[in-house]
Amino acid sequence: MARIPPLTAEEMAARGIDLSFIGSDFHELPNSVPTLAWRPDILQASGALWAAIMLTGTVDAGLKWMAGYMASMAAGCRYCSAHTGTATAGNGVSAEKLAAIWDFERSPLFSDAERAVLRVAVGAGQVPNAVSDADFADLARHFSREQQVEIVSVIALYGFFNRWNDTVGTTLEETPRHFAQTHLSPHGWDIGKHG
Repeated sequence: MARIPPLTAEEMAARGIDLSFIGSDFHELPNSVPTLAWRPDILQASGALWAAIMLTGTVDAGLKWMAGYMASMAAGCRYCSAHTGTATAGNGVSAEKLAAIWDFERSPLFSDAERAVLRVAVGAGQVPNAVSDADFADLARHFSREQQVEIVSVIALYGFFNRWNDTVGTTLEETPRHFAQTHLSPHGWDIGKHG
């Protein structure tokens, strides 16, 4: 059970909460939204940041979701891992590739550019941050400065959501729960406090 109870749809409507920033990557409203809605200004700001990072730019959407997934798993947030894993699959990443993601360094399914992103995502998701100068130099070989900002922004964004959802104990919704139990459990995912 969430440590901060989510507002109901009626309570959010009464507060004038605008949910237009929610993209089509979600099958149902993430429960993090009605808990953040206790502070509509924070919800709107984090929603606008999410939309600017995840819905715009030139980095492939599937790669951005893979980076969010790897950073979330490295940080230990099972809520965000379930969401980003589900969205990774929904953005053109094959089930075979998602199943091999923890072997990205050796798997022929991943390009050198993808390896560079995933290496930075795993390192940045750890505490303390484990990204090295060599990791970042490798990222720079494959991506422009603007794209580097976009990639690190995805990882940093999920740092915020990882901390929020793990601290609050956000209850996981049915669609990402089912996806994670089916596809991510073999790689160490469990529902933990988000059940």
